[in-house]
Amino acid sequence: MNLNITGHHLDVTPALRSYVEDKLGRITRHFDHVIDVSVVLSVEKLRQKAEVNVHLPGKDIFVEHVDGDLYAAIDALADKLDRQILKHKQKLTDVHRESGGIKRQAADLG
Repeated sequence: MNLNITGHHLDVTPALRSYVEDKLGRITRHFDHVIDVSVVLSVEKLRQKAEVNVHLPGKDIFVEHVDGDLYAAIDALADKLDRQILKHKQKLTDVHRESGGIKRQAADLG
């Protein structure tokens, strides 16, 4: 998994970088085929914004969250992303189960 963390009007400190890496590490626990993850952290007056773009085989997932605290925004972002990854994974497994697998496909042909 390639992880790019950038800051917009913000310096990304090592502590902030490690916090984001820990939170986004949950993604690989649910879905192993993550290709690329891009995180943008930005500050606009009192708005702290975190957004992430996850590139998966066949799909891109974009999530953003705005909060008064950047760490709270990252937490909420990780929760939203986790739900969307699980939803995507469930859709993939439902498609495979719906077709019935290789044994059922062979029986239908023969």
